[in-house]
Amino acid sequence: MKILVFDIGGTAIKYGICKNGHLEETKEYPTEAFRGGTHILNTICRLSEQYLPFDAIGISTAGQVNPDEGSIIYANSNIPDYTGTQFKKILQKLFHVPVAVENDVNSAALGEAVFGAGKGKNSFLCLTYGTGVGGAIIENKQVYHGSSFSAGEFGAIITHAEEKLSGTDPFDGCYERYASATALVKMVSTVDSSLTNGRQIFASLKRPEINEVINKWIDEIVLGLATLIHIFNPSCIVLGGGIMVQPYILERIHTRIPQMVMSSFTHVQISNAKLGNSAGLMGAYYLASQKL
Repeated sequence: MKILVFDIGGTAIKYGICKNGHLEETKEYPTEAFRGGTHILNTICRLSEQYLPFDAIGISTAGQVNPDEGSIIYANSNIPDYTGTQFKKILQKLFHVPVAVENDVNSAALGEAVFGAGKGKNSFLCLTYGTGVGGAIIENKQVYHGSSFSAGEFGAIITHAEEKLSGTDPFDGCYERYASATALVKMVSTVDSSLTNGRQIFASLKRPEINEVINKWIDEIVLGLATLIHIFNPSCIVLGGGIMVQPYILERIHTRIPQMVMSSFTHVQISNAKLGNSAGLMGAYYLASQKL
């Protein structure tokens, strides 16, 4: 079973062949997002031709996705005219194989659920911390999409009510404003503006004033996790995003969570993602394989 998989990001398109749950090869191609949705679709078509024949196509992509239609139902201005892009319709017509399309965070979560850190877990949440905070809900190896394919916007959890009530932006007072990697850099900049990324910040972890800021930021992460734990009662939560490679973060989360949740919820296992940059590709593979 030869499945062609793509992971479409704002900067690069990762792609390759997956057979029997193993990525045989992966490559990257510039997304050139500024050229818009039609250009990206044409790029996928052109790259696909190089791998004929194959049995199915799986696509993980930025933007909100209708997985039934295999189309983009919303994308921000980072990819002009991406909304409405009909991946499934066009690719099935061209190549006469099943096509699965899913949002990138959902795909990565599904990859972790089936092949990675969430393997063997029935109830599973995934959060990614970067520019914002992304989320996904997995139940029995299926993505829970909600009524309009938009469930899992964990970055919009209200954690600072006063800011929300006085603000005008939809994300004022919300989780990702305080718990994202971007938020950490902003918080640290008030102490030392020369530290401009997570690697530099954690290299200064032993500086008392930096350690204090990091601990406050991790508490912001914990506030959101505690809310999700009480709502979903998951057996497992997997944390992704480049910043999460720092061991100190998970160590402190493990210390703080039992102090923040009821004792009947403390069984939840919180771990780092295992699949790295291949999580989205593996999720796309799994979804495509289910169509065969």
